This record gives sequence, structure tokens and C-alpha cells, in this order.
Amino acid sequence: MSTASFAGAVREHLDSVYRYLLTTTKNAAIAEDLTSETFERALRRWHRFDPQRAGERTWLLMIARSAALDHFRAEERRQRREQRFASEQEEEHDADVRIDLGLSPALEAGLSELSAAEREVVALRVVVELDGDTTAGLLGISKSACSTRLSRALRKLEEKVSAHVAV
Repeated sequence: MSTASFAGAVREHLDSVYRYLLTTTKNAAIAEDLTSETFERALRRWHRFDPQRAGERTWLLMIARSAALDHFRAEERRQRREQRFASEQEEEHDADVRIDLGLSPALEAGLSELSAAEREVVALRVVVELDGDTTAGLLGISKSACSTRLSRALRKLEEKVSAHVAV
């Protein structure tokens, strides 16, 4: 594949990759870094991209997911090291970080209260609008498990949004 077609893929899918990473990380700076890392990895592997196996967006989202998982693992190791050396200080959880996706404050608050797996399936199915088969494949789960996870996440999100609106 040519570099020109890679540039086209970047232009076409940059927003989807960034929105997916923003939703899963809940941090704009981290999402920007991971988006950059995703496209760097993709450029290095572009010669191996096979459109017969996956579309460009799906392939890029698979790379983005891998970059995010690497980030979360590294972050987890860093936190364990800090806790070991400074056990008297607890790391503050960033549950109140606001995701700025242009959504209502109640919906953003509800999203931030979902688990990482729930946010991820919502990000892929609703925010990025992948189909069920593609999402399931990307997550490495069956289509029915993906559908169940999405259904539960949306039900939980509805409850949380209702609670935030009622307040």
C-alpha cells in the first residue's frame, strides 16, 4: 500500500480513533498521545495491512485498542510501584473526570461511572458506530456476549443518567 493511501486513512479515521480513545481513557491528553501512537504503529505496519481481513477503520481501532491496553498495563505497573514505595499515600481515583464529547453533563457523568469494559463497548458501538460483528471481533468476544455487554451497559447508563437528571 502506498503512503498516499495511508494519509487518506488517517484523514478519514482520525476522529473515530480519537473519540474511541477519549471515551475509554476519559483523558484528552492521554487520548491524544495514544492516537498519535496508534497512527505511528499503523504507519510502521501499513505494508502488512490486508483489506481482505478488515477494513481500515477496524484495523486502526484494533491498533488503538492495543495501544490503550498497553497504556493501562503500564499505568497499573506504575501505580503498584508508587504504592509499594509510598504506601501511606493512596492514589486518588479519577472517577469525576469529565469526558468532553459534546454530550449532556448527565450523560457524560453517567459514562464516567461505567466500568472500563462497559465504556469500551459503548464507545465502539455507539460513539464510533461499529457493527456488532466488528465490535465483538475487536473485543475478542462472541457477538452475543458483545450484545449482552452493550445492553447491560446501556441499561446501567440509563439508570445513572436518570439519577443525575433527578438530582
